[in-house]
Amino acid sequence: MNGQNAINTQKSPILIHICFKILSNIKICLQTDQKNPAMGNTEKLLNQIMDLKFTSKSLQRQAKKCEKEEKSEKLKVKKAIEKGNMDGARIYAENAIRKRTEQMNYLRLASRLDAVVARLDTQAKMTTINKSMGNIVKSLESSLATGNLQKMSETMDKFEKQFVNMEVQAEFMESAMAGSTSLSTPEGEVNSLMQQVADDYGLEVSVGLPQPAAHAVPTKTQEKVDEDDLSRRLAELKARG
Repeated sequence: MNGQNAINTQKSPILIHICFKILSNIKICLQTDQKNPAMGNTEKLLNQIMDLKFTSKSLQRQAKKCEKEEKSEKLKVKKAIEKGNMDGARIYAENAIRKRTEQMNYLRLASRLDAVVARLDTQAKMTTINKSMGNIVKSLESSLATGNLQKMSETMDKFEKQFVNMEVQAEFMESAMAGSTSLSTPEGEVNSLMQQVADDYGLEVSVGLPQPAAHAVPTKTQEKVDEDDLSRRLAELKARG
């Protein structure tokens, strides 16, 4: 058992080393793209992103394995206590705690890698759009030089369409990243989950979870006031007409 635990604990430094190596290669790709976007490092960046995704999946698998091993150690604790072997139970309990800690470390690192991958995906997409914009600008310069108004108009249409796409994509990515990397959890969801767990196990929750806000559902009185206000505004508009 000790030998197996030693092998498992060695996997974490190896995976972390792989992560740092991949991130180092990505940094080089990004720096090269900024200096010379025409060198085509976007493809290399996408390959590195795939490597990071694979590493994140590996970390998640290791976390699940640690979770199973933690449950196994807890079962050994139960059996040891039943036999009166308190020293053995203490050892198994320490193993269970260690496996739980390893699991959380794997999950945290996997989560951080996922956040990095999302940002790099945004970088790769924006780099592709920037290259497209560069080609359109070159085409526009050529049209201006030759005085071809029809070609100039077509190029401007492409330019405006690409610019709108870039704005929409940038706004979407910023919104998505703001949600995926948020460190805070809505208090309502936390309280709901706590209450659900308590109900499942028949526990009494003594912390006093807050109840849903009373103002969440509009009253009929408020609806009546809104209708009267709307009718009054319509009457004023008709009078002005």
